[in-house]
Amino acid sequence: MELKTVDWGRIEYAKAWGLQTSIFDNTINAKMSSLPYVNQIIMCDHPHVYTLGRSGKDNNMLISQAQLKEIDASLFHIDRGGDITYHGPGQLVCYPILNLEDFSLGLKEYVHLLEEAVINVCQQYGIKASRLEKATGVWIDGDTKKARKICAIGVRCSRYVSMHGLAFNINTDMRYFRYINPCGFIDKGVTSLQQELGYEIQMDEVKRRLDNALRKLLLKQ
Repeated sequence: MELKTVDWGRIEYAKAWGLQTSIFDNTINAKMSSLPYVNQIIMCDHPHVYTLGRSGKDNNMLISQAQLKEIDASLFHIDRGGDITYHGPGQLVCYPILNLEDFSLGLKEYVHLLEEAVINVCQQYGIKASRLEKATGVWIDGDTKKARKICAIGVRCSRYVSMHGLAFNINTDMRYFRYINPCGFIDKGVTSLQQELGYEIQMDEVKRRLDNALRKLLLKQ
């Protein structure tokens, strides 16, 4: 079984969504036809964009279309689970396109694995992160009034093939979160590695650490 990591660099969200969808559809078709395919971990970041998932509420976008243009951002309604989230420069976005059956995973276990990988990376930077009950993603001080999300997760799965994935705030411009209720929450904050540590983090280093963490969990090394 081949597990390939691909770095798309900075890529427009619409282009990434189209490429993802093509790979996702081709993987499903190959799987159902017993043809070869490659499981992929795709990493990238995007220009400023907001994405609203299937269960999202439009009123969690707090500014108008005209105001979006003023801050050089766009909004997409997409086919993943979850509510609204932000993507932008300095945020590590990871799109694993995987046949979960190759890794003996159900969807709930897979989401748990994505969270665990990010928790592991945070630990490597001396940050204690964790899950929060009934709130998908990775949090810091999640069970306190200071709860803040460092990584959002939203996936789509068909025929046990996954797409979309996680958005991990590294050197993210946190001002862009002011224009939404992140993931639908009005009583919790957001944060980044840079904000927690007080200095800029090497993105390539985080990519390498996240890739290693995902591979260890997926391949049970």
